[in-house]
Amino acid sequence: MNQLVTKKPEHETIYLRVKEMILFGEVVPGQPVTIHGLAESIGTGVTPAREAIRRLTAEGALVTRENRRIEVPEMTAHRLQQIELVRLTVEPALAQMAEKHCKKSNVAELERLDAQVDAAIQIGDVRGYLEANYRFHFYLYGLADAQILRRIAETLWLRIGPSLRVVCGRYGTANLVDHHRAATQALRNGDAVATQEAIAEDIRQGMEFVRQTAVNEHASSDPIDTN
Repeated sequence: MNQLVTKKPEHETIYLRVKEMILFGEVVPGQPVTIHGLAESIGTGVTPAREAIRRLTAEGALVTRENRRIEVPEMTAHRLQQIELVRLTVEPALAQMAEKHCKKSNVAELERLDAQVDAAIQIGDVRGYLEANYRFHFYLYGLADAQILRRIAETLWLRIGPSLRVVCGRYGTANLVDHHRAATQALRNGDAVATQEAIAEDIRQGMEFVRQTAVNEHASSDPIDTN
């Protein structure tokens, strides 16, 4: 296939790079983000950096404060409560739907991704853990063939990712546990309900870590409307 046809436009590539920086905790809550600083750090022009910031602000991953400062929002109890409510509605449903389409090869891939999670935990690789954990969940959710729900889940992960980085910084990866193995075993058994329950418990556990570690009771939760 012609490489020119398959190559992503620069602005899309930059957007995905900045998105991953937020998802995997390279930008921490409360940290300001500037167009020029971002462009310099990832080696791109001002225009694609500005477009990436605009899109991620629209998705709630970044906020604009009253002084026009752009930053990753700090987590508040109220915001966390809303994120948890929607995650526990959407993601277990995606997991249950995924079971209907899951083949043995898909389970094997999930087990491979979970092994990457475990390896990152073992060596204390925080970014590697966050990325592998994300890849595990969204490979599973992709099997559901439910793009609207998957898109909602993606937006929620953008909002919680930086706080998960704070959790890892506080507890260390050695103290992290998950319910991935229960989920993959349930998929091997063809048990949609058990798959759903395993993912729901995985979410509850992660959100409780965030509640104990990363919630800032004094942070402003109301960005201004820049539209």
